[in-house]
Amino acid sequence: MNPRRTLATTGRILTQIRHDPRTIALLLIVPSLLVGLVAWIFADTPVFGVIGPAILALFPFIVMFLITSITTLRERRTGTLERLLSMPLGKGDLILGYTLAFGLLAVLQSAVAVGYAVWVCGLEIEGSVWLLLAVAVADAVLGTALGLLASAFARSEFQVVQFMPALVFPQILLGGIFLPREQLPDVLRAISDWLPLSHAIDALQAVAADSEDAAYVGGELLIIVAWIVGAVVLGSVTLRRRTP
Repeated sequence: MNPRRTLATTGRILTQIRHDPRTIALLLIVPSLLVGLVAWIFADTPVFGVIGPAILALFPFIVMFLITSITTLRERRTGTLERLLSMPLGKGDLILGYTLAFGLLAVLQSAVAVGYAVWVCGLEIEGSVWLLLAVAVADAVLGTALGLLASAFARSEFQVVQFMPALVFPQILLGGIFLPREQLPDVLRAISDWLPLSHAIDALQAVAADSEDAAYVGGELLIIVAWIVGAVVLGSVTLRRRTP
């Protein structure tokens, strides 16, 4: 991989997104609005204080997955990737460039969502807000990496949506949002231990409640980062130049 080519790809993607106000709104505003909607639904109850950290993991993850996968797939279907890869640009440069571009957007998205949840919606955080932000960013980048991986296999936007039940919904159901993972049946608990969103939710809840030390949260972050790296590598290996 060539750092200059990777950064050039990153700059191209950011320039395209900068000229698309709807995508910017979807990335930066919609997750916060959804967090606010959940807080409003459970106003005057302790529920939002319990599920709020998990919600911070859920909505940015889903939005980044959809935006990244559809954007990458669209460039492949229109032949843009084929033209780019005909130049001295490797698949690794391309995928890493996408990851960096959407990773930077994930930082902004997570900062807006965390700030809105804490200072507007009143989500109480016993631990470090900065550590909470770091986990939220890692979670959003995870959605980006899995979206890139899904786009490598999908042939249409409809197929991208079909990946949601396979890659996203099981993580939501088993991540501890609806029922603490400790109360899941043993088999489902074992499966949830292998799902990255579970570790993001666990880390966010631990920081919010200040129930674990920094070493525990750091270990959860390492697991998330390992999934991100694995998804990026697998996505670069399996990426096709153009969808037939």
